[in-house]
Amino acid sequence: MKLRKTPIASAVAVALMSVVTPVHAQQSATGSVDTPKSQTQPDATAAQAAKDKAKDATKPSAAKDAEASADAKTAQGEPQVLAQATTPPPATTPPALLPRETITVTGFRFSLERSLETKRNADSVVDVVTADDIGKLPDRNIADAVQRVPGVTISSAAGGEGGFDENDRVSLRGTNPSLTQTLVNGHPIASGDWFVLDQVQTVGRSVSFTLLPSELVSQVIVRKSATADLVEGGVAGNVDIITRRPLDFRKQLTAAASLEAVYADLPKKTDPQISGLINWKNEAGTMGVMVQGFYEKRHLRRDGQELLGYAQISPTSALAAAHPDLANVSYPTLIGSAFFEQVRERQGGLLDVEIKPTNDLTVDFSTFYSHMRATNYNRNWMFWGAHVINGGAGEMPTSYTVTNGTLTSAVFPNLGSPGNNHQYAIVDEIYRPGTYSETAFYDVTASYRATNRLTFTGDVGYTRGVGKTPKQDVFEGDVFNTGATYTMHGISSATDVAFPNGNPSNFAGTSLDWIFGASPAKTEDKETYGQIDGLYMLGMGPWTSVKAGFRAAEHKRNTEQVAQGPNFALDPFNPANLPHWNGETYPGNFASGIGGNFPRTPWMISPGELERWGDLYSNRDPVTRRYWPGEFALKEKVWAAYGMANLDGPGWSGNFGVRAVQTKERVLVNVAIPGDICGALAPCPQVPGAITTSAFGSFYQQPVEHTYNDILPSANLKLDLSKDLVARFAIARTMARPDFSALGGSISADDTTHTGNGGNPDLKPIRSTNVDATLEWYFARNSLLAAGLFYLDLSNYVGFGNHQVTLLNIRTGTFDTYTISSPTNSSGKVKGLELSYQQDLAYGFGVQANYTYADAKETGIRDLVGASRNTYNIVGYYENYGFSARLAYTYRSHFFVGLDRSTPEYQDDTGNLAASLRYRINDNVSLTFDVLNLNNPTLKYYGANTDQPRAFYKNGRQYYAGVKLAF
Repeated sequence: MKLRKTPIASAVAVALMSVVTPVHAQQSATGSVDTPKSQTQPDATAAQAAKDKAKDATKPSAAKDAEASADAKTAQGEPQVLAQATTPPPATTPPALLPRETITVTGFRFSLERSLETKRNADSVVDVVTADDIGKLPDRNIADAVQRVPGVTISSAAGGEGGFDENDRVSLRGTNPSLTQTLVNGHPIASGDWFVLDQVQTVGRSVSFTLLPSELVSQVIVRKSATADLVEGGVAGNVDIITRRPLDFRKQLTAAASLEAVYADLPKKTDPQISGLINWKNEAGTMGVMVQGFYEKRHLRRDGQELLGYAQISPTSALAAAHPDLANVSYPTLIGSAFFEQVRERQGGLLDVEIKPTNDLTVDFSTFYSHMRATNYNRNWMFWGAHVINGGAGEMPTSYTVTNGTLTSAVFPNLGSPGNNHQYAIVDEIYRPGTYSETAFYDVTASYRATNRLTFTGDVGYTRGVGKTPKQDVFEGDVFNTGATYTMHGISSATDVAFPNGNPSNFAGTSLDWIFGASPAKTEDKETYGQIDGLYMLGMGPWTSVKAGFRAAEHKRNTEQVAQGPNFALDPFNPANLPHWNGETYPGNFASGIGGNFPRTPWMISPGELERWGDLYSNRDPVTRRYWPGEFALKEKVWAAYGMANLDGPGWSGNFGVRAVQTKERVLVNVAIPGDICGALAPCPQVPGAITTSAFGSFYQQPVEHTYNDILPSANLKLDLSKDLVARFAIARTMARPDFSALGGSISADDTTHTGNGGNPDLKPIRSTNVDATLEWYFARNSLLAAGLFYLDLSNYVGFGNHQVTLLNIRTGTFDTYTISSPTNSSGKVKGLELSYQQDLAYGFGVQANYTYADAKETGIRDLVGASRNTYNIVGYYENYGFSARLAYTYRSHFFVGLDRSTPEYQDDTGNLAASLRYRINDNVSLTFDVLNLNNPTLKYYGANTDQPRAFYKNGRQYYAGVKLAF
């Protein structure tokens, strides 16, 4: 059993660092830049703005003047804000935060100071990451930025595509990404995924952050405690990405641009990264137009080894009879040299038009589009354990070892010869040209102040996301008479694999096994929504205001695919018709740094040749090859109404309310008709409405409908225990809906491993009772030491189980038994602790650190998906004399990824180091340099235990250098 290091010592170190260090205010002469005023108001909704205005009327003029002065002196340096606030400041600013002398604090440290002030006066538990200047988010990626927040973890993939260098999904407090709701300006955003298995197999509700460039961000709000006016859908909270608005800019005309180049050291390619913004508003400040655009290209290369699942040796098999110690022992089904290349091109923009014809009416129209072209080529040269061992019915190893219930090494001498072939290896070459994902929205919001006390806001919009693989050009080849050996080293090193009688670098002797895969595949996600809210200012003792509203939405999600096969009419199995090999092999430095002795230079086919061959010899008929077992369609109609009250008194403030939600769900399920009743491609009069045009059998479509009602109360309380000590308490009932593919009811199966994934249309929504308690000590200027406890009691949590089902094997044309992973309702609990520390040190230096402990378990089974027990961040920064530097390290302990090919998969402990440098030449020009994956980590995955490795990946480092312009 591997002993794991835990960052307890690091947590103790963080606590020791809280010893108060004298804070020296650093002076820096900088010019002002156009910073949106909304960045000092974390909740950018019109209703909240009205509330801010009402409270601001009671603020002392000295405090207003101090804020105006500080806003005018915001620096152009790299700003970042980590805070907890969505509610406006109280009537008076705490004395501890008022400057006692005239000191100019600018740039990054000024942003931190404003954040702590906002956090101190918040009524609910949230965190904020702010980019005070255009394109100045402190990380390259929005997901990377929010991972610095305590309680937040990120992952680099949606599921089956494995680990990459760019983080893509966000999780809160030990829950999986699908239970975290992502919003833009308070409204949902539809999303699509570029990877084919995320399009047609595991289709979740999480949003792909690869579609959201950081240049758009004004701030990101991470809400951890619920209020009744928040859109439901996040069990542990939500992430709200706030963009800029035209009338927030101070100058009448603002322009900004970023010109960068990114160099990736594995593919050894340099690509452009370009973005720009123009904002105009009229002199009266009653109309504004903002246009942002971006184009970003990047080459990716991932080297690795993949072990694609485990199976068990049958106790009744010949192998178990000869070696009883091998009964029920697990063995690897495939061990491959996995080489992946991709080119990502992301382009799009944001248009925002804001008009304010009177002081009482504001209307804003915004539209956003992002398209990411993600052509990719995946190769895998694999030992085929499922064929060689075959559950114990295959070959006998001449020697072997068993560790922790797993066949960790075995020797299989070659038993074949020409004419009596024995297969030991199988090769997949898969090229996906034109693969893409995209997202878009159109949104109109309006705010109308009917009276001095009553304000109405409205929001209507439409959002659409698409993920599509237009085609897959696939050659799967058989390799014979090589013999095979392998030896595992757990996750300390890649597995040794050898083929003593073969040459993986030579294509000669390879034959076509099959042509497979969804080609084309497409998933589409759409939502239409509308809501209206009313805010009434009371001013009656502690009752400051009441708020109520209604929301309606319709969400649709569907997926479709064609399962290609060989075009037998052109005889692709004829050796004369195989793809032409030009002698190309994997690069000589493939898989450097992951250890192990396995094939490093297998042959590969050029993408152009593979596309030519695949287009010619693949059968992609959209009717007969329609793969209905992998399709689904879902529609949800949601109505929600809420009421809440805001309270404020001496030394305390808070809110409470209730949200009522009704979900009407309709899932269209494809149901197979047994072959003995209706054969494939044959008439089926016995079943009304039967669809008989697919070679995968006849089926009919059956709608499954459910209606769910949820009552979601919430309450938040803040107590000022002293001038520098704040306590918060929150309790709420939250809900989220299951993944789309979990509800879809369809099945996708792998004919090689006889495993697959299926859905369950009867799943209930996930509900949770959440409790929060935090204590914050503002022990010095711009300094914080905080601790928080959280608890989530999950009911109807969606877990995983396995069941056996008989399906058509498209390779053999026979019906075989498959092990299918299907979701079921379960329950679980999350208990955790958050610690955070922030302090400006002397001479321009500063530090931020946080640690999160999450004990997250599915009742009686296993860890919750996506839950790391230990997570921490340490950030050191320096800012002075126009120069800023930042070094950030993030660690998360191992976590359960989910079931893949019917077996569990975990990602091992991972630490990542990033660095950034900025130099401000003048008020208009800054130079930038960033390094991602500076420590070049190996991403490691394993199965039921660490003696069952699943994958090792290296993605290399990325270097960004450029210039930022602002006028």
